[in-house]
Amino acid sequence: MKAHNRKGGYSAITANEYIDNKQAIFCLSTELEPQIKFENGQPTGEIIAYKAWFSQKGLPPFQVKFESDVSLPSYMDMVEFDMLEACQINYNVYFQAQDIKEVK
Repeated sequence: MKAHNRKGGYSAITANEYIDNKQAIFCLSTELEPQIKFENGQPTGEIIAYKAWFSQKGLPPFQVKFESDVSLPSYMDMVEFDMLEACQINYNVYFQAQDIKEVK
């Protein structure tokens, strides 16, 4: 996802600039992708986070990082994030959340 030219760390305000809380968000991943820690350009084998893909009407698919192993809903289930935040680095936007739950 391309950023509006702004700097700073993760924040809910930045996430709200990109994600419309009034529209449904759908889970595109069937399993979490582990993010491995690297030292000196080499993988250590240590998992530091997990990522999954999501979609919202009018936006390209976007990835959200979770620091713990969360329970991922089924494919194309409507979801809601707990503490969704975003950060902009150069012209890219990165998302993280504490947890996720299925919306019924």
